[in-house]
Amino acid sequence: MTTSSPVDGAAAVDTVDVLIIGAGISGVGAARYLTTEHPAKSFAIVEARDVAGGTWDLFRYPGIRSDSDLYTFGYEFKPWRDKQSIADAPHILDYLHETIDENGLTDLIRYRHKVIAAAWSSADARWLVDIDRTDTGERVQISARWIFCGSGYYDYDDGFSPDFAGRERFTGQIVHPQHWPEDLDYAGKRVVVIGSGATAVTLLPAMADDAEHITMLQRTPTYIIPLPREDALANTLKKVLGDERGYALTRQKNVAQQRLIFELCQRFPKAARRVIRRINESQLPDGFDVDKHFNPPYNPWDQRLCVVPDADLFRTIRKGRASIVTDRIDTFTENGILLESGEELEADIIVTATGLNIKVIGGIDLSVDGRPVALPDTVVYRGMMLSGVPNFALAIGYTNASWTLKIGLLCEYFCKLLGYMDAHGHDSVWAVADPDLPTRPLLDFGAGYVQRALDTLPKQGPQAPWVMSMSYYADRRLLRGDVADDNLRFAKATDRAGVAAGV
Repeated sequence: MTTSSPVDGAAAVDTVDVLIIGAGISGVGAARYLTTEHPAKSFAIVEARDVAGGTWDLFRYPGIRSDSDLYTFGYEFKPWRDKQSIADAPHILDYLHETIDENGLTDLIRYRHKVIAAAWSSADARWLVDIDRTDTGERVQISARWIFCGSGYYDYDDGFSPDFAGRERFTGQIVHPQHWPEDLDYAGKRVVVIGSGATAVTLLPAMADDAEHITMLQRTPTYIIPLPREDALANTLKKVLGDERGYALTRQKNVAQQRLIFELCQRFPKAARRVIRRINESQLPDGFDVDKHFNPPYNPWDQRLCVVPDADLFRTIRKGRASIVTDRIDTFTENGILLESGEELEADIIVTATGLNIKVIGGIDLSVDGRPVALPDTVVYRGMMLSGVPNFALAIGYTNASWTLKIGLLCEYFCKLLGYMDAHGHDSVWAVADPDLPTRPLLDFGAGYVQRALDTLPKQGPQAPWVMSMSYYADRRLLRGDVADDNLRFAKATDRAGVAAGV
């Protein structure tokens, strides 16, 4: 539900209490929490694309799946009922669309609405948001008390692709997974996938049965571990206890399991490396060079571990349908890729699974009272607000666990903050960081896509509430604790009226 009002003599502007940006897993989750916790508040969801689903609809490459189990990647409020624990995109999209339908959100989503800029006025205690309607080409505006930015943290328009020498010489087809052609025919073709992350290890088993042969070309290996696609214990618990109780218990189990594995890898990296190597060796053909192709130079969980359901990658390698080459690219050639070792990989199709570009808050131009907001000059508060930016929340999930675990906690805190402000008559709030607060990069993560973007991101401080925590248990204590602290400043309409009157 929205209302319209004139702004600065212009055409009528839609007015909402909360504007949610993005109709992916974060935005849909925020909308559901608002619906249940603040049913009287008006809100709208704006989505730049023409469908909901975010990541899970944008990426269309073969085999796309979550590398987190859906008992923790799913919402706390909605049980995951499918038998798959490591689920593919169609199952996740079904789950998201069910959430939209069950919570009456369908008519609240405005598709093809791309947010360009948002300007905060302290005098009005409102955001004025500029939006391009990509279907009509017109510019529209929405006035909102709050913005909840659920657009994720990467660029939806372009993935990362290095400037490979000789690229223009290749006579075959070059594809980036973020822009997968619907009509790509790889049957009987030689395919080289450049990369070693989650996308690459998904593509190999998904394409191998149809391709003549598929090769994963990696510069640096990644830690890869097999997990069952179906969680037998979870399915038993749901059968015995029902979907809701079985889901809740499995969620607790998996949260604890994820954290335990992460902590063990951080505390005992050499032992963790040995365990992962033994697992890899047991899954690979005799004589396979494990140390060359599955032995990263960094410690486990310095970057995200890759999960392969039912060991599908290893099975594909054992069958001889796929190969792994660890080397550096010298140049593309007419027929493939020439490596620094002198070997040439012939290919009909090259897939550049080389990663993402980070674009926090979707590249929106923010300003506060006419002053542009430079993200690197801000410090993140409780993992969801930016210092000096009023009534603005952003949703960034975990890099070492399921994304949605953190989003759920952020949405809970967001709704509690709204209730606190209502109870005390406040209409605006912002976080204030001490000018002498020591800061460091927002994400302590070694992945290339993170390292390339650090100088464009907000900062974090050394401790709560200014730290970008990657611990569900620490965040649960922080975000389910007291709503307000000495780092927050609140204002109400009477305060501004007094200032205006010279009181």
